[in-house]
Amino acid sequence: MIVAYTSCYRGKNMKAYMPTAQRRPAFVQLAHTRSGQLDCSLPSAHQLQSLRMHGLWRAAPVSVAPLSASRSRASATVRAASALDMTEERPRVTVFGTGLMGSKAAQRLAAEGFQVTAWNRNTAKAEALVELGLDFKAAQHEAVEECDVAVLFLADADAIESILFSNSKALEALRGKTVLQMGTIGPDQSRKIGEQLAENGVKYIEAPVQGSHPEAYAGTLVIMVGADEDPQALPAWNVIKALGKDPIFVGAVGQAAAIKLALNQLVAALTVAFSTSLGLVERNGAPVDKFMELLRGSKVYAPTFDKKLPLMLDRSYGKANFPTKHLLKDIKLFNEEARSSMLNTDFLEGLESLINTTVNAGLENSDYSSVYEGVSPPVNTLVHPPSSEDAFVVIDPVGPRTATPVGKKH
Repeated sequence: MIVAYTSCYRGKNMKAYMPTAQRRPAFVQLAHTRSGQLDCSLPSAHQLQSLRMHGLWRAAPVSVAPLSASRSRASATVRAASALDMTEERPRVTVFGTGLMGSKAAQRLAAEGFQVTAWNRNTAKAEALVELGLDFKAAQHEAVEECDVAVLFLADADAIESILFSNSKALEALRGKTVLQMGTIGPDQSRKIGEQLAENGVKYIEAPVQGSHPEAYAGTLVIMVGADEDPQALPAWNVIKALGKDPIFVGAVGQAAAIKLALNQLVAALTVAFSTSLGLVERNGAPVDKFMELLRGSKVYAPTFDKKLPLMLDRSYGKANFPTKHLLKDIKLFNEEARSSMLNTDFLEGLESLINTTVNAGLENSDYSSVYEGVSPPVNTLVHPPSSEDAFVVIDPVGPRTATPVGKKH
């Protein structure tokens, strides 16, 4: 089904906002004709801004049947389909940090009917949001004054503390409001931030996410929530629901942060483990197709293996949804927490070292599957022939380098 969000009604016609397959805004003109034809048109940024300015933006969601191949005679069935209904409170939101995640989250919240303001140290990173009609404030305290909930998509705890506590005007403006922290930081770091905010009369909710910017834009992030009071009774819960499907309240501040780090450690461990197995298969000339066929039929298979396989085989890691440098940051955090929790960190130290090697090879901004370069670098292997103590033979790794992803014919 195509999900559309109602923006205005004009007689028998209705215009709606719809996230398209290309993940860009589109308006759909639903003409209630006898044929049921569905006509589509794309808006300009100025048209989108004008709709908001004139109060024609509404978040009453509908769902319509997908278009036929010819885009004609498509029947349109309208029904409710949204994270929020029109009766639920939509607090004013300021998104701090408009990188990949923050910008898509801001667009999602605007589509759900929230009044959204954006802030970023680098104003250029917010230009696209301004073109879409969102407000932008360059001064931190002005950005805080415009919101009831400050949503943070920032790189690390240092950046968070700098934004929250380095500007006295901004901190004072936060009094009585809620900070919703959605990045990945350590449990102790999160607790410290929460305690400092509480001392200044500010509510704090940690809500780290599993997923990347496509899920943020679609409102399908997996969100784990930590708070020292029930967050489901607070207006900020509606912000969380708009960004994630079935958010889970796990407990006190620090507990959601711990679970998020635990999940990211699994991401790193699985990817490195798969890279190591794939490297051994390739270096021995064994058919990758057969390896994958056997792996898919086993209980140790994970779908991420097929997702990352083509990138590793091609040694081309594309545009990163989650770059290697962020994986390294999270593993370092996990390592620190593991040591303070008196866990054996021998394995973790090796994992961190390997990811660090990948980052130092210039792959810090590549997709995290680039850890394959750290595990199985594309270098020649030197073999010492038994017949001569002085001669060396250079042998390139050989063997099939193609494999068929799941769902395609072998």
